[in-house]
Order: sequence, then C-alpha cells, then structure tokens
Amino acid sequence: MTNRPIGITAGDPTGVGAEIILKALEQISARRRGLCTGILVYGSLRVLREATERDGLDAQIVESDNPSDWPRVSVIATGEPVGAIPMGRVAAEAGRVAFSAIARAVRHAMERRTRAIVTAPISKEALNLAGHRFSGHTELLANLSGTRDICMMLAHENLRVSHLSTHTALADVPKHLTKERLGCVIDLTLDALGQLGIDEPKVAVAALNPHAGEGGLFGSEDQEISAPLVERYRNRGFRVSGPISGDTVFLRAVSGEFDAVVAMFHDQGHIPVKFLGFRIDPESGRWLGISGVNVTLGLPFVRTSVDHGTAFDIAGTGVASAQSMIDAIDFAIRLSSRDNGQNGSGQPE
Repeated sequence: MTNRPIGITAGDPTGVGAEIILKALEQISARRRGLCTGILVYGSLRVLREATERDGLDAQIVESDNPSDWPRVSVIATGEPVGAIPMGRVAAEAGRVAFSAIARAVRHAMERRTRAIVTAPISKEALNLAGHRFSGHTELLANLSGTRDICMMLAHENLRVSHLSTHTALADVPKHLTKERLGCVIDLTLDALGQLGIDEPKVAVAALNPHAGEGGLFGSEDQEISAPLVERYRNRGFRVSGPISGDTVFLRAVSGEFDAVVAMFHDQGHIPVKFLGFRIDPESGRWLGISGVNVTLGLPFVRTSVDHGTAFDIAGTGVASAQSMIDAIDFAIRLSSRDNGQNGSGQPE
C-alpha cells in the first residue's frame, strides 16, 4: 500500500465545502484513518477557521504539509479571498480561490506527493467568472493533468455508473456515441472495477434510444455502434452486455446482475444514483442525507468527489450533511490502495 497522504480541496469558499470537510474529518473513525497515512486540506486558512467557529467544531486549523489526526487539521494554504465574500453567493473571487486549491492539489498529485485527490464542490459559474473556462471539475482536472481520455463515474453502494457524455446538450449526445468513445469508457470502467477488487467485472451498456431502438424504429445508434462493440468485447472474454434499455438496466444493476452501467448521457446516469443516495423528509422537505461519490476515471491519479453541488441555499447554516464527503474519502482510499499504474482492461482493436 502506498504511504502517501490523501489531499482534499476545499471547493467554493461560499459553499458548504469547508463545513463538510471538517465534519467528515471529525466523524471518520480511527480505523478509516489507519488505512492511509493522513489527510491534507488545500484551501484558505481563513475560510476553514471561520467554518470551525461558525459550526462549533473543535478543529485546530494549522498551516502544514505534514498530515495529522483530528482535531488538528493540516492545511496547505493556497491563497486567501480578497475582502469578504457573502456565503451562498456566486463570485469571481470565490472561483479564483477554488481554482488555486485545485491547481496546487493536482500538481502535488502529479508529483506523487499525494495518493489521491478528494474534491469539495465548486461553482461552475464562479469558476468561469474567474476566467477559467471549464464546464466542471472533470474537464478542469483533465486540462491541468494533460489527460485526454477520461470519464465520470457515479457510485452509491453497489450501483456504479460511468458516463459516455456529461455536460453536453441532449441534442449533441448521439454525436458522442462512437466506437472509440464507447470503447474508452468501457475500458476505464473495467479498470476501475478491478481497482476496487472485483474479479471478472460485469458491465452493462445502457441504450441511447428507448427500447434500444426497437429494431431501428427509434434510432439506429444502438444497433449500429453499441451492439457490435459489445459483441467484440464478449468475444475477447469480457463480461460486457448490452445495449440494454435505460428503463431497466439500472434496476438490474442494483439487483447485482451487473457491477457497473455505462450511461449515455448526464441525466440518464445521474438520476438513478441520486434517487437512491439523496434522502428528504417528505413532511418538512428537509434534506436528511446525501450519499454517493463522483469519480473521474482515466486521470494519472485517483480523484473522487462528493455527489452534490455547493448547496448555496444552506451554506453557512451548519446543517450540511458530510456523508457524501465521507463516502468520497472512503472511495479514494479503496481505489488508491491498488494504485500500481496498470490498466487491466484492453479495448478490442
């Protein structure tokens, strides 16, 4: 097992990032911490200290590159906000602060000073206002690391969903369904399942069209692109199935038939994971918990994240759930424990 620490980026300073990081570190057991050699937080000392005071936590925020155990929280300071930024607001200054933490964390991961990066949520709007033209974390991390072939995987308990496309208009999704892109996502998914210790992983490819095109009545992409590629994987001994209609494939995965599903577009993959992972009190409408992990596959380092946004509506109130951050840290530990730089799959030629 690698002896490097895990890095956590603090996210947008006006969101819930600092709060959920500190709550997660407080709640993570000694057993979990024993699985890695420590945690380093990248971000603003001031923002983290303000969160500690506001939420009544016992954290001792110190500037240090030596990981330590709660209540001492080691922070690699990456720049302070200029002036006061109201909580829960989109601001270019917040985007600048969030970007600086991510850039430093990526540099350290590329230098192998850390074994994984866990990211708190950022505001895409704030990031762009700060001059960083990216549609989200995934694209930003790919750019900073010089990586081309990546994909997003969402995970909640035994449901794992990789995405062929994410932040793109629905009308453009069919353009992304090519043999090359689908093969890339299948490969990355097989490799990630191997890192999780799943032998002979079973992957299902979701259909792009209703009923997988119904013999061409509702579109030909599933028959012409997905089905032949899936067959080639099966001929090479991989347990890949599909295309399977999107209205049943996720239920079959939750039941244990598949270890992961390749979804064709953002909402197809996000809805089932968030439906299972997000809990709301039906009477009060209050959020009871948010569980789930966002993983970027294909990067030269392990990256996981919470499966929710900045939660500007509750930022600064102290009621944010840390469960998704705990899940993300756990997932990063599991994936990086098998970090050997190898890719165990192989796209058929």
